[in-house]
Formats: sequence, C-alpha cells, structure tokens
Amino acid sequence: MSAKPAPAASFFRDLPRAFGRGLGKGLDLLLPPRCLGSDEIVDRPGTLAPAFWREMVFIEAPFCACCGLPFSIPVEGEMLCASCLEEEPAFDAARAAVAYNDASRQLILGFKYGDKLHAVDTFTPWLLRAGEKLLASCDVIVPVPLHARRLWKRRFNQSALLAARLAKAAGKTHIPDALLRLRATIPQKGLKRAERRDNVRGAFTVSPRHAPALAGKSILLIDDVFTSGATLNECARVLKKEGRAEKTCVLTLARVTRDEF
Repeated sequence: MSAKPAPAASFFRDLPRAFGRGLGKGLDLLLPPRCLGSDEIVDRPGTLAPAFWREMVFIEAPFCACCGLPFSIPVEGEMLCASCLEEEPAFDAARAAVAYNDASRQLILGFKYGDKLHAVDTFTPWLLRAGEKLLASCDVIVPVPLHARRLWKRRFNQSALLAARLAKAAGKTHIPDALLRLRATIPQKGLKRAERRDNVRGAFTVSPRHAPALAGKSILLIDDVFTSGATLNECARVLKKEGRAEKTCVLTLARVTRDEF
C-alpha cells in the first residue's frame, strides 16, 4: 500500500490547478464571455445567446443527395435537386452545417474580417456534426486557398483555420497547401452563375509537392460558404484531374439556400 502524501506536499501539488481555476474565474469577472453574434454575456466562451441561437438554421434532411441543398418539402429516399440533375458537379457530395442567413452571415463576417478567430471553437462541432459521414470516409482534408495578395491583406485563410481544427478533432491528415491559387479572381458577388464559373476557371492548381499524397485518395475540401458552388466545383475538378484524387467531397460552414447570388 502506498503512503498518502503529506498535507504540505498535497497542498503544493494542487496549488497550480487551484491558481488556474481562480485566474479563470477572475478573468470571467473582468472580461465575461460574450455571444459571438449579439455580444450579450453568456455562460461559456464560444456559446451563443438564446435569442441569437434561435436565428440560426441548422441544415437537416431532407436535402439533395449530391450538393446538400435543403428541400422545402418532404421527400423519400435520396433525391437530386434540379441544379445537380441539369449539370453533375465535379465533387461527389457536399454538406453544410447552417443556412446562410442574417445570423450566420454575421458570425462568418466577424470570423473573416472582425478578428474573431476564437469562433473556430464554436464552428468546429457544427462541422463535425454536418460532415460526420464525409469525415468517416475521407483520407485527407484540404482547404480552399486564398491568393497570396489576399492572404497577405487578411493575414489568415479562414478556410485553412477551419480545416486545421477539423482535422485535429477528427484525427485526419491535413494538407493546408495541397491546392494553390494561381491568380486573383474578381469577387464573385453580383456575378451570374455562368460568370462565376468563368471567373474561377484555371484559378487553381495542385501543388506538385503534395500530388503523390492525393493520388487515389478521398479528399474533403473545406470552405466557409457554399454560394453557387463554382469555386468548390473548380477545386474538386482540379483535385481529380491534376491530383488524381479518387473522390472529392465538400464541407462548408454555411450555404446559400436560395438563388440570391
């Protein structure tokens, strides 16, 4: 039987832990955690205030078996939306955590442009839930890249942050620079669907250094928002053609659910 530690030894052993708890409580009093959207005080860092939470729309079945677009009416079995029936996407499947509405837009803009990088802790469980099946079958996680000029201006790639945290949580291989952006494209906002496709055509390539790690693998492509799908479709096409990936799926934080682009 081992001897019990002396009271003094036990005290000094537990002192750092107690100090850490006290420091955390003190910081919460001085700088209480706040909702990422409404800035209201909340119980824990990364949580949303109840009123703001109710504005979030998490995507649930039924949705398109390919692109994940939610259906407004009940459907039986796996169905494809009109867009996927008209033109088969280059990616094999796409899923998103939430619908892109006023609430989710506010969170994402704060994350991308408002330096609220801690929001990645909030978003990661949402991505894990929405992409559960895609994550289970993927071999490598790859983010949509930014052009060097935009990356320098913004200082970080929001898709790369999401991909890195998701890969760590899911225990998957993460290659942040598997895809490279060859040219800076004009903003997609305001462009018609065909114009968006033309805008991103030839804008991406696979890094020769990482091509062998992609060949024959199932790739999960990560981005913040699925709008028309033009960028994600082009990335998936390049991963299959140049990287010789066997399968490429898409997981985004949010997606536009109406034809509003």
